[in-house]
Amino acid sequence: MERRLAAVLAFDMVGYSRLMGLDEQGTLATHRRHRREVFNPRATQYRGRIIKFMGDGALMEFASVVDSVCFAIDVQLALLNENAALGEGRQFLYRIGINIGDIILDEGDIYGDGVNIAARLQELADPGGICLSASAFDQVKGKLDLTFEYLGERQVKNIAEPVTVYRVLLDEKATALAASIVQVPAARTNRRKWATVAAAVPLLIFGGITLWWQPWMSAPQPVAVERFAYPLPDKPSIAVLPFINVSSDPEQDHLARGLTDDLITELSKVSGLFVIARHSVFTLQEAARNSQKAAAELGVHFVLEGTLQRAGSRLRINVKLIDALSGLFLWAERYDRNYADIFAVQDDVIGKIISALAVKLNQRERDQLARIPTDNLEAYDYYLRAEQEGFLYSDVETYRRTLSFYQKAIDLDPGFADAHAGIARIAVDIWRNDYNLIWSAAVARKIAYDAAGHALKLDPDNARAHTVLALLQLVDGRQAEAIDSANRAVTLQPNDAEAFGNLALVLAHTGDSERAVAAVEKALRLDPAPAPSFQLLTGVALYTARRNERAIPLLEAARDGLPRTEPAREYLAAAYVHGDHPQRGKQEAAKLLELFPDTNLTYYGYLYDYWREADLSYHLTGLRKAGIPEWPFGFEGRKADQVDGTELQDLVSGKTWIGKHRNGTDFIQYFDNAGNTAYRSANTNITGVIEVRSDRLCEKFEGHFLNRMACGYIYRNAVGDRPDARYIHVTPQSLKFFSVAAR
Repeated sequence: MERRLAAVLAFDMVGYSRLMGLDEQGTLATHRRHRREVFNPRATQYRGRIIKFMGDGALMEFASVVDSVCFAIDVQLALLNENAALGEGRQFLYRIGINIGDIILDEGDIYGDGVNIAARLQELADPGGICLSASAFDQVKGKLDLTFEYLGERQVKNIAEPVTVYRVLLDEKATALAASIVQVPAARTNRRKWATVAAAVPLLIFGGITLWWQPWMSAPQPVAVERFAYPLPDKPSIAVLPFINVSSDPEQDHLARGLTDDLITELSKVSGLFVIARHSVFTLQEAARNSQKAAAELGVHFVLEGTLQRAGSRLRINVKLIDALSGLFLWAERYDRNYADIFAVQDDVIGKIISALAVKLNQRERDQLARIPTDNLEAYDYYLRAEQEGFLYSDVETYRRTLSFYQKAIDLDPGFADAHAGIARIAVDIWRNDYNLIWSAAVARKIAYDAAGHALKLDPDNARAHTVLALLQLVDGRQAEAIDSANRAVTLQPNDAEAFGNLALVLAHTGDSERAVAAVEKALRLDPAPAPSFQLLTGVALYTARRNERAIPLLEAARDGLPRTEPAREYLAAAYVHGDHPQRGKQEAAKLLELFPDTNLTYYGYLYDYWREADLSYHLTGLRKAGIPEWPFGFEGRKADQVDGTELQDLVSGKTWIGKHRNGTDFIQYFDNAGNTAYRSANTNITGVIEVRSDRLCEKFEGHFLNRMACGYIYRNAVGDRPDARYIHVTPQSLKFFSVAAR
């Protein structure tokens, strides 16, 4: 860290909160214009550097006290002229304090009593006035023809000794001293820029070398709104770009990502903000190095960016908030804290963003933001690792790894609501899609309900738990409750793209197509570069709402990006057919059957029995036209060969079947006379119940096929391709060849 003598200037707007209350947008626009047209050009002219903007004020450094006083006079006189045309109470006034003293320079920021005294002098100044310390006064008296007023000694906060204060009068002498703005030649500006960069390169941080921003460098060029990919929202919009791990240990990458995630999640709870979703900001990893480019691609006005470094139990976090239109930053801060203080750092950053953007919070939002997710930092670390797996529609190993991280977090802190909600989210995904990868459907359903319920017991405002509950209620046929839960989730997390996506799905399946489409558009605006799993979710919602041409690109992207392609191919096949692309629909269906030969319409009919009848018929019709068969492996039984009536009842009364599945797996199945059955193969040993319904045999095995009673048919094996099997049993899930064992 470098020490040196410097002139320090602090300024602050008077009555900022009152002016924001009168005209929020106008106040923000005027303050930004002052930075651009009043402060920045004069800082260049008088060789000052703006250390950082802090909400409605700033801290500056000058090599000369004379330059700092000239800067202050020019600024105040320019504002005085501007305010003359405004009524009292509508004027924009600033206080300025100037001191010269010993400062500590560290990573572009400055510290020490020299800085603190300047800040206190600014507080003592009149609105539109300038105050100097005795040391600053001694440097300018006799050098500048100004009128000074001695205000005596003042005791100020956090400074041990009284401070002697002088006021600069803005009289005729000051007016005569004021200079017009002089444009700095481009060549000179570039030399200053590169000299500054060269001097700033060897910043030593915890023994490692890191490049960080230099706020005194020449300001970026303003960006026109027309160059943005999306229209700016009608509220302050922000993207939290991925924090950069500047530690020598790449193991801390998850901590940097986790800090990014948490800031996005917390800011998403604020209804007065528009916040871009995590996946979209992480897809801009490279573009994020240029904050204005990232903002233009995402369509936001403001960008938060920063670095994180961990050394043992110590953290160093640098943060800055940038106005992407002007290229100037509104606020910057550095935190040197213990790892245990990470939530306090997050709270401070969020509070300063809300303050800088003049966002008003309601009581619920204040309560939500005040809530700490866990007191156990090891549990928090495991939770961050789980969140970064990107597990929806994932492979078995990803699911297992993610679940283990969540479970470790819960073992360390049983009261960690977010971790319980995470488990619920995976469980409902496994259950409603009948994956049977880790748990049977019955087990997954119970875990989803239990975990979501427990999360809400710990935190009634947990948006993810409400979303999971909505999906469970939808599949259970409790439509009104599902809509209520999904709406509750978006109310609690008004910037959560996932919550809006699931609301869209619920609305589409309950017949409210227009609101479903609106929810999808909102979700995709919040997450303009969505993950493949989210593209599938929104694509299905649009398909269900009969918006096929809009759904198809999302479903195609999901097919190409997901490790498991069958869900996307299923919907694509039907969407292509309904969207007048029959050949493409047939191609998707053929690929689906190639990957999973047991795909069939009867299975989908059972799987989606909670859909509205019109939606299910629409889906099955599209799949049928695309070439998906009614039964597994394209089986078609002849009516003449069908076993029914007394003969069917006799086959399942005290009988034992022995045979093979279509894929060659041996099985044995026993039926008693009371409607119970036991099935066994090399990998399965289950019991269930049966019913004979006219010409159908219906079976239910606890924990399988969403606990549904699924019906199929039995045919005499007239084909003869398996001479050892007298019968064929076809169900939505299997095709079996068997004979009845002799008694």
